[in-house]
Amino acid sequence: MKHIVFKTLVQAKRLIVIVIGFTILAAGVAMIVLPGPAIVVIPVGLAILATEFIWAKKLLVMVKERISNMRKGSGRQNNH
Repeated sequence: MKHIVFKTLVQAKRLIVIVIGFTILAAGVAMIVLPGPAIVVIPVGLAILATEFIWAKKLLVMVKERISNMRKGSGRQNNH
């Protein structure tokens, strides 16, 4: 009986993480066209989803690399 309760709690936690992660990610995507800090919110949503999904972890790594490249690129432009 304890095993069933534990499994149910794990599934409930996973469902909560998925719902929260996709909600934040959707809000970030909406902020691309609406006012808001999409560049901050999207990685937060992906980080939450990355705790449950490998695809989200890979996408988060790509987003971090792009942000890093944008920072490096804008730093070079400001120095010249």
